[in-house]
Amino acid sequence: MKVRSVASWTCVVALLTLGCSATSRHKALTIFFDGVPPLKTADTGPGQQAAATTIGAPSRPVAGSEHGPYAAKLCNACHVGGATNALVAPNDELCFRCHTIKLDKTFIHGPLASGGCLVCHDPHSSRYPYLLVSDSRSFCLGCHDRDTVAMIEGHGEPNENCTTCHDAHGSDAKYLLK
Repeated sequence: MKVRSVASWTCVVALLTLGCSATSRHKALTIFFDGVPPLKTADTGPGQQAAATTIGAPSRPVAGSEHGPYAAKLCNACHVGGATNALVAPNDELCFRCHTIKLDKTFIHGPLASGGCLVCHDPHSSRYPYLLVSDSRSFCLGCHDRDTVAMIEGHGEPNENCTTCHDAHGSDAKYLLK
């Protein structure tokens, strides 16, 4: 019965995606399946809007970064094979299987201490350096209140990149100062 069900869903998805635009196909696939890669977008010049192309190889972020295994299509480095899209290790351990980050500092950034790498980093690709989930100039202000930071001596209007003075992962100095 299970094989028939899988075959039926496959046919439904195929019928829904035949003749559709890449955007429509992507939307239909994400309804039925977890882990559908993002749409590739054509590189655009200044003032041009990105056009959706096809699903397939990961998109190449402009001035950004891609996670090595994702770029090389080595999904099984992080994911269990099959339709579950489950991870090969718990979230709080997965990144440390390949990445060595010393946790021997006196002060460790909260998300890192709890194994929450994905709070700050995208595991696949990002248009921002270091696979950050947003622009580094305003990135920290997603969690840290702008008004509170502005009241701290030496901050004024926090528009500069926080990592100019602070280490994002850990430090022996209070407030993660470098």
